[in-house]
Amino acid sequence: MSTLYHQQNNNIWKTWLLMTVFLILIIILGFLLAMYYGNPNILYTAFIFSLTLNFFSYYFSDTVALSMAGATEIKNRNEHAELWNVVENLSITAGLPKPKLYIIDDPLPNAFATGRNENHSAVAVTSGLLLILNKSELEGVIAHELSHIKNKDILLQTIIVVLAGVIAIVSDLFLRMTFFGGGDREGGKNILIYILLLVAIILAPLAATIIKLAISRRREFLADSSGALLTRYPEGLASALQKISSYTQPLKNAHMATAHLYIVNPLGFSGNSDHKEKSEKEISWLTKLFLTHPPTQDRIQALLKSQG
Repeated sequence: MSTLYHQQNNNIWKTWLLMTVFLILIIILGFLLAMYYGNPNILYTAFIFSLTLNFFSYYFSDTVALSMAGATEIKNRNEHAELWNVVENLSITAGLPKPKLYIIDDPLPNAFATGRNENHSAVAVTSGLLLILNKSELEGVIAHELSHIKNKDILLQTIIVVLAGVIAIVSDLFLRMTFFGGGDREGGKNILIYILLLVAIILAPLAATIIKLAISRRREFLADSSGALLTRYPEGLASALQKISSYTQPLKNAHMATAHLYIVNPLGFSGNSDHKEKSEKEISWLTKLFLTHPPTQDRIQALLKSQG
């Protein structure tokens, strides 16, 4: 299991590096527009705007995610005793404070974790998950979500969501300013800056989305491995993933902005074809760039291989 712990540590600096790339993208956009208009205040405004939203996301992103999912807090054990007991027992095993529990009224099975740290975290599950999974499968899913908390994925994933959103907003704003604003387009220098600005505005949101999804896919494998280590029964999570991915309908409150938080894509697409999961080798490199999760069959195979 030393490889797993090494991967946990290794992913931390990689993720912070990718987060730095997001900020650099914003700075580049602001710099090019400031150069085009000859107004450095544009760069300062873009930078301050991004920092302000980051501060907001740190403290309130979990509330936003839970609200978008239509989640309702489970406030006592009597409401969902088995779920409460599973989360409580696995939290003790993982050395974590018990996260807040939420239920999403949806017949399709799914779950996600959110929050900013171990002491401020939450796990949300759909009502369908509780009906469809048996106890060992439920334990596998909860262990997976607790692993996201333990591995500090929830904060990093949340910050990346906000940064990607910021870049999309800033890019759209800058695009409107470029087309409808002033700016002296005469002269070779300004034309070059104009071209660079348009390229940056168009490519920045695309790059931000790809980076966000790449981080999510990598961390799903890690959470699967950590969850299997926590329960000592990878077959439970493997079976749960198989059941959850067999439902191809989207959740009622599924959103692209938060889709990567769920254990399986809630939008109803996970690389399936004719209800049979494609392996990662069968999916084109372009399709893989925009998958919110690794192919479920690859995750199942990795879990079962770890048992062998």
